[in-house]
Amino acid sequence: MSALAVHKAPSKAGATGAARGRPPLRGRIALIPTVTLLLGAVYCLLPVAWVVIASTKSGRELFSTFTFLPGTGFTDNLQDLNSYRDGVYWTWMGNSALYAGLGALLSTCVSAFSGYALAVYRFRGRESIFNTLLAGVLMPPVVLAVPQYLLLAQADLTDSYWSVLLPQILSPYGVYLARIYAAAAVPGDVVEAGRMDGASEWRIFSRIALPMMVPGLVTVFLFQFVAVWNNFLLPYIMLSDDERFPITLGLFTLLEQGANQPALYTLVITGAFLAVIPLVALFLLVQRFWSLDLLSGAVKS
Repeated sequence: MSALAVHKAPSKAGATGAARGRPPLRGRIALIPTVTLLLGAVYCLLPVAWVVIASTKSGRELFSTFTFLPGTGFTDNLQDLNSYRDGVYWTWMGNSALYAGLGALLSTCVSAFSGYALAVYRFRGRESIFNTLLAGVLMPPVVLAVPQYLLLAQADLTDSYWSVLLPQILSPYGVYLARIYAAAAVPGDVVEAGRMDGASEWRIFSRIALPMMVPGLVTVFLFQFVAVWNNFLLPYIMLSDDERFPITLGLFTLLEQGANQPALYTLVITGAFLAVIPLVALFLLVQRFWSLDLLSGAVKS
């Protein structure tokens, strides 16, 4: 029996050494989410990398060089884009900034008021209203585009800035996020304490609840800004004057003309690259608000 035990001991030690040579099963399973996220990042960033590199190529280099090899025509592309139709590209960029900036700001305000009311106040029909908003979140925008056009046509607002701005003000998803965030970030005891101190409902909202909701409202603003900036279908239906086009619709018209003038392809790619920069800059600017403490507003007030 002792000889058998001595004989088995090295085998057990060898098995332990083999186990040490590779990560445990739990560790290997934990790598799956990381690998999945890395693959997703590559999938999302690869087209962006292509646009950045392609914008540096001249028309000749675009179709004759390796895909991810930088070119030498970025400066010329910028000059051509700037001079195309007396700088109409920058008009499109300004229109997109107006639609996205003002639309996202108004939408965030409406979402803040609506979300706070649905989270704090108790009234008849509250859950029905919230369920209707959830149905609006699931509604595809293409279904609403034509009815919105017909309504605005009755008001003689089509082919105007208002025809693109007004449908963007009410965002069911923004109201949903604001309601969920207000319910989690604004304690009922704090609201009741404000009422006991004699503060009006508006003062409680503006001085106590609103600072607590800032991180959530920043998220609503960012989501809505990106959605309006990238929106194509609504301006395509509403607008006919290219002086009011946003950047998405303007680049689309350039791309259509590129079928007959291949030289315009470089303008489209360079314009697409420049159109991404404001979104990246906005994200870097507002991300610091997400680190705010949920109760910092109450402490400051």
